[in-house]
Amino acid sequence: MKQVLVLYYSRHGSTFELAKRVARGVESVEGVEAVIRTVPEISTVCETTESAVPESGAPYVTVEELIAADGLVLGSPTRFGMMAAPLKYFLEQTSAQWLSGNLIGKPAGVFTSTSSMHGGQEATLLSMMLPLIHQGMVIAGVPYSTSELMTTQSGGTPYGASHVAGTDNTGEVTNDEHVIALALGKRIAMLAVKLAE
Repeated sequence: MKQVLVLYYSRHGSTFELAKRVARGVESVEGVEAVIRTVPEISTVCETTESAVPESGAPYVTVEELIAADGLVLGSPTRFGMMAAPLKYFLEQTSAQWLSGNLIGKPAGVFTSTSSMHGGQEATLLSMMLPLIHQGMVIAGVPYSTSELMTTQSGGTPYGASHVAGTDNTGEVTNDEHVIALALGKRIAMLAVKLAE
């Protein structure tokens, strides 16, 4: 059984909602399992530490799970056109994997959620790709054969899946966003199978 790690950070739950849909897309490919994980918050107080188990959502990721995965789909809310600090912090801890080449040749994709339509979705997705390229991963987006890319009035880009949550973060994932997230998960899963051959 191949495994695709769906690794996300979500402050208000919107990115988590997209992560669940990406995972469904992953598991639509026979012989592939989605492993959903998150990362802990970063504290500005050095003495404060996070609980080893999150209060809600997926368990925290380990570096071992990252290494063991056959593919990766990385998700973050937008922070001024960049990924959120907790996810970036986790990725900054993977120098040993970069030196050893543990992630080389594995497929990877990205997804994001924003409060506004023009809140930096594509810039965030591109920023998330950079550390994955450094790791030697094979980056894949969403091809335009996913027709919802041409009709979406909300999120969804060829760089990766996205969602417009609204300024109060209560916006539901639209049908187009849902389909694009499924397509991204399925594509990474299919690539994980093919690249492992």
